[in-house]
Amino acid sequence: MSALPEAVQLPFHISLLQVDDIPAVMEIERASFSMPWSAAIYRYELAENPHAFYLCVRGLRPDLPSVVAYGGIWLYHPEAHVSTIAVHPHLRGLHLGAWLLAAMLVRAAQEGAKEATLEVRVSNHVAQRLYRSFGFRVVGRRPRYYSDNREDAYLMSLSPLDRLALARRLQREEEEVRRRWAQREAQAGSRSSPRTPPRSRTSSRISSTARSRSSRTSSGGR
Repeated sequence: MSALPEAVQLPFHISLLQVDDIPAVMEIERASFSMPWSAAIYRYELAENPHAFYLCVRGLRPDLPSVVAYGGIWLYHPEAHVSTIAVHPHLRGLHLGAWLLAAMLVRAAQEGAKEATLEVRVSNHVAQRLYRSFGFRVVGRRPRYYSDNREDAYLMSLSPLDRLALARRLQREEEEVRRRWAQREAQAGSRSSPRTPPRSRTSSRISSTARSRSSRTSSGGR
């Protein structure tokens, strides 16, 4: 792999999701999921749920959305349950979802979790590939789990949570995001037209859902 230009700076960073981010989250939420959570649910999750933490990838440039990806985990020791994860539709293909998931799992391991679990639609092969790349495996099936179309869900588990291995994965994913962003910027520059849309609170769109009321994961996670 060729070295990245030193001038290329990553215009994203990962931080805690805040209540003030809910409007930006709801744009992606409504477009991502057939059963979207309400703003009230997110206010509870962020301000009142003592078992939850939520991270997000933030855009650092004015031409990027303020929130480009978000995800949450419910901690019920020794288990960490992935409650949701989604990526802005115009910024897929950059490994932002994998980068964020790695950060979430690192945080869960730091909090003492020994196992991570999640549910995913049996038809959502994109999300399943992402989870399998982290070592998740199918350990069960929940019949008619999703109320919108009665689709079954796979229950997937990753155990144990290896803090060192996850930290290495987090570093690799950040490097991959940087590499793909550099490629995207170079391609956009060669056409003299930016591919990233201006920041908008009204026009976010994203792909089909893989999540449920208790665990929701977008198929556009990578």
